Amino acid sequence: MFREMRRFKQQISKEECIEVLKNETRGVLSVIGDDGYPYGMPINHWYDEEDGKIYFHGGMEGHKIDAIKKCDKVSFCVYDKGYKKPGEWAFNVKSVIVFGRISFVTDEEKALDICTKLTKKFTDDDEYLKNEIKASFKRTLCLELTPEHMTGKLVNEA
Repeated sequence: MFREMRRFKQQISKEECIEVLKNETRGVLSVIGDDGYPYGMPINHWYDEEDGKIYFHGGMEGHKIDAIKKCDKVSFCVYDKGYKKPGEWAFNVKSVIVFGRISFVTDEEKALDICTKLTKKFTDDDEYLKNEIKASFKRTLCLELTPEHMTGKLVNEA
């Protein structure tokens, strides 16, 4: 059902893909938008090593939510900051693309856990977290991406 990578020599391992998902702060979530046009948006995420799922949070309405209600198939692309080899100008970048199904998290306790872990990915400021939960949690919708296929590669941008 999913295509194999054409440039398989650049493919990175599943473990390397997971490291990119764990360590990078944001990626692009793409849905099937209005009139069948792709709709991709930059979004922060949290990868849960225990269940292998990717979690997001955001508003309870909008283009993204409408699209997900119509079709739960999505892709999510993340890439790292890259590095240069000594004496070279080009970056070497690892990227990961995940295809899967996305759903709304309806369990309030689970949603609170997701929001907490996602916030802790960015800051250890417990007071900030407490204030954000108090001010915004009731208006926040969490999303759960269940991966069906994942590939990653290391590309030299030269």
